[in-house]
Amino acid sequence: MGTRTVWLLLSVLVLGLPSDEDIRKLLVQRVDDYKQAVGMVVGVIDANGRRIVSYGALAKDDKRPLNGDTVYEIGSITKVFTSLILVDMVRKGEVALTDPVAKYLPDTVKVPTGNDRPITLQDLATHTSGLPAMPSNFKPTNMQNPYADYTVDQMYQFLSGYALTRDIGSQYEYSNFAVGLLGTALARKAGKDYETLVRERITGPLKMHDTAIALSDDLKKRLARGHNPALTPVSNWDLPPAFAAAGALRSTANDMLTFISVPLGFTESPLAQDFASMYAPRHPTGMGPIDVALGWHIRKTDGGEIIWHNGGTGGYRTFIGFDLKARTGVVVLSNASTPVGTDEMGFHILAPEVPLAPAPKVHTEKAVDPKVFATLVGKYALRPDFILSITAEDNKLFAQATNQRSFELFAESEREYFAKVADVSIIFDVDAQSGRATSLTLVQGGARIVARRVE
Repeated sequence: MGTRTVWLLLSVLVLGLPSDEDIRKLLVQRVDDYKQAVGMVVGVIDANGRRIVSYGALAKDDKRPLNGDTVYEIGSITKVFTSLILVDMVRKGEVALTDPVAKYLPDTVKVPTGNDRPITLQDLATHTSGLPAMPSNFKPTNMQNPYADYTVDQMYQFLSGYALTRDIGSQYEYSNFAVGLLGTALARKAGKDYETLVRERITGPLKMHDTAIALSDDLKKRLARGHNPALTPVSNWDLPPAFAAAGALRSTANDMLTFISVPLGFTESPLAQDFASMYAPRHPTGMGPIDVALGWHIRKTDGGEIIWHNGGTGGYRTFIGFDLKARTGVVVLSNASTPVGTDEMGFHILAPEVPLAPAPKVHTEKAVDPKVFATLVGKYALRPDFILSITAEDNKLFAQATNQRSFELFAESEREYFAKVADVSIIFDVDAQSGRATSLTLVQGGARIVARRVE
């Protein structure tokens, strides 16, 4: 642990949330040293009020400074809004958590069932429905804006033909498809589109005027430009009605602080009752000390719990979290889709015992015989539903995870490779007799995941 980190931890322990100076040091490190963003905004809130700390620029070619009103794609944080709408409708007697989702879909749609019960609204909100992360008929025509052309009819088609591979409610599997379906069902029940539901039930009453799907001219002017992990500018994502509830919203640090000020008790709203009902029921995720509730994930810490969610699109990474016991909250917004930088900062600010991710490793590219690639090509299961495919083309090696874009791998040795678009390393384990790789280890953000070859 470095001297700077020790000082930061002591400051947190004495003062509660870190000072603006401490947060700014973290931002400078991630933007200038680690190259994890072009610009980042952090918002914190506690009993003393709210503070905004920012560093960097709106875009690589736009050096305008960032502030609490800079607009970002917040991606999957949208899912929390969807579950908040769900519990609001439950409180008002419009739906029940135990209602089958089929009740709110067209009669022509066949929803799979299992273990003698239907998929309920609660199953969808807690990612325990048994539905996959993404539908198999998701085949984007434009990978720069991959969701844009997926229709509700395609959603219904996939759902009607899908057979569950596990019992409903038995296992957590994070699913964009399930939450997209949940939002579609709630919108049908209300007779309104998803964005109208968000505006009427959440952002309107809370005066969160900078949170929307369709951006006004003013919001477009304040939109931070998204960048990929190599910090190259990329297109914004447009999520259609089928996936709007899973990740379509854009917002600002100030609006996000207003949002979490409700459960923390700093803003009076009838929605406070809805927030309180979201933290149960809970299910284990299988990811250490993290459970899933209605929309939110809950991480156990030394002092209590952090209620949180993150988001990621093609050009952005975002995080919101709060500690009910300490009455503290944080928002971290980044205009680059680097896998590290936002989550670990958010957790560390709220709970200093959660370590910061180490500095990205410095890689040295070396030339290897392309014939080696043939021994590495194959499919490797990171999870049963999440496959990393290794391919070779034109004497180059590539990796592609399920429903994600392909990226090139560069050799450090015949068995060790790295990506330039993200801080990712892959180490292959090769069988001495066959000469073929039998597994690989994916190293990312300090975590190591072993994936075995599947035929």
